[in-house]
Amino acid sequence: MNRPGTVPDDEPDVRPARDSDSDGLIALVGSCFSEFDGCVLDTETEMVHLLRVASHFAAVEGSAWVVEANRSVVGSVAFRPATEARGLELQMLYVLSPWRHRGLGTRLVALVESEAWRRGCLYVDLWSDTRFTDAHRLYRSLGYSQLPGVRELDDLSATREYHFTKTLPT
Repeated sequence: MNRPGTVPDDEPDVRPARDSDSDGLIALVGSCFSEFDGCVLDTETEMVHLLRVASHFAAVEGSAWVVEANRSVVGSVAFRPATEARGLELQMLYVLSPWRHRGLGTRLVALVESEAWRRGCLYVDLWSDTRFTDAHRLYRSLGYSQLPGVRELDDLSATREYHFTKTLPT
């Protein structure tokens, strides 16, 4: 039995990301990418933010969180200001496969939406690889709408992304 106010070993803890989380984040994203043919994790040129995630998002007026369980990073999410005014862009939503379908993704999206509301934003948007169909179901279930079209990234994974957005209540 746990003391009141403590978290059981198998219960995840969400906390602000630190630069020292890089190994755990790289393992998390690498594991998620390994589920899809052709997804390549490159921290030298494409995903360098994983090497210093807290510093990266602080520099762009954003923030990142990690989910930790049993001293391992099992999930993450981040945000930065959106390209259009009065919005936030949700980024880096990853949950390790054994931890999915436990409400972590919903909890992490809610963190970003709460921050958006706190900042007076009108919407949250995100881009998601067309291969990440489970994530798309989650976004839709949380009230995100998929916009028409696909953007193609010139990256090692030949990424094609869908754009999702959600208008926040005022």
